[in-house]
Amino acid sequence: MAVIGTGWCGGIRAETLARSALPKKLHICDIRPERLAEVKALTNPATATLDYQDIVKNPDIKVVYISTTPESNHYPIARDCLRAGKHVLLEKPIALEFWEADELITLAKRANLKFTIGYSQRFNPKIAYAKKKISDGTLGKPVSVMVSRHLARGLGTKIAKRGRLSPAVMESTHDLDFVFWMLEPAKPVRVYSQGAYGYMQAINGSYDVMWTTVTMDNGVVVVIGGGWNLPPSYPNYCSTWIEITGTEGALILDDTHRDNWLNTVSEGTRFPMSTMPGEQVDEVFAGQMGPETIHFLQACMMDKPPMVSPEHARMVMEAYTAADLSAEINEPVDLPLSNASISAIADMKARLEKSA
Repeated sequence: MAVIGTGWCGGIRAETLARSALPKKLHICDIRPERLAEVKALTNPATATLDYQDIVKNPDIKVVYISTTPESNHYPIARDCLRAGKHVLLEKPIALEFWEADELITLAKRANLKFTIGYSQRFNPKIAYAKKKISDGTLGKPVSVMVSRHLARGLGTKIAKRGRLSPAVMESTHDLDFVFWMLEPAKPVRVYSQGAYGYMQAINGSYDVMWTTVTMDNGVVVVIGGGWNLPPSYPNYCSTWIEITGTEGALILDDTHRDNWLNTVSEGTRFPMSTMPGEQVDEVFAGQMGPETIHFLQACMMDKPPMVSPEHARMVMEAYTAADLSAEINEPVDLPLSNASISAIADMKARLEKSA
């Protein structure tokens, strides 16, 4: 198998695979020679290349993890890997254009390939528990879901500098994914979003925070807040609070990472191990991305469906795109997107590109 793009997330995936007995051989690729050398020293791969086409052209490579940035690289690299008959795990978002997502889904289906998107929050035990409590009827009929996820400004800036994408696209996408998953078979039918400018406007022209209300076809109301402007002194990277109500109960999930409290003279109070993907801590992985990486490999080896279907990821894409449009026009947007909405989205993107 291979990892294309060995930065933050790709590095996690490469290290996870290198520590597992499942892979026969690991191949890695990155366009930065210094980072490639660093990950090569950590993972002892069979090959390390600066050109992803070396991965595409290698017939022995069956499984590929694509962790490249900027996000505009996702479609062409995933397309080439799928055309070469390789199973693909692609980091979110699935694509930047709907036609790109549709082509990737079609390529995977035609060749009977596993194709999934890296929505690692499904591997968070708290999220898995919430899914179970909804599915087994403990909460009764679902009524509402609220998710509030906010990142520290330093991490937000690191993500936002990669491209002019909103917090709905880059952060709330995870929450839209697992909420839609928890509420299956319900589907989103209406989106209304509002955004507020602040610190991030000068970084990439995006909102500091977006609050999005989604109405499901069974009447459940979903409210998701996503932002990336918490001050530099904020003691952790990512802080999330979740409230789920039903006719027979409520479930409150504290994922603010305040349970690991480190205080030092130099740094004051910090809440470590609070990044969304997690991190390696000696012999264990603290977080979600490590288990997700192994899950996809096992799905390919055992010919089982991966946790996230690309069709589901496309539905999430439609929802956060509708959120961007709603915030722009200050009106609700119906789902599935109409031709008029798709045209308005194209106009919105053109205006943003022109003003960049």
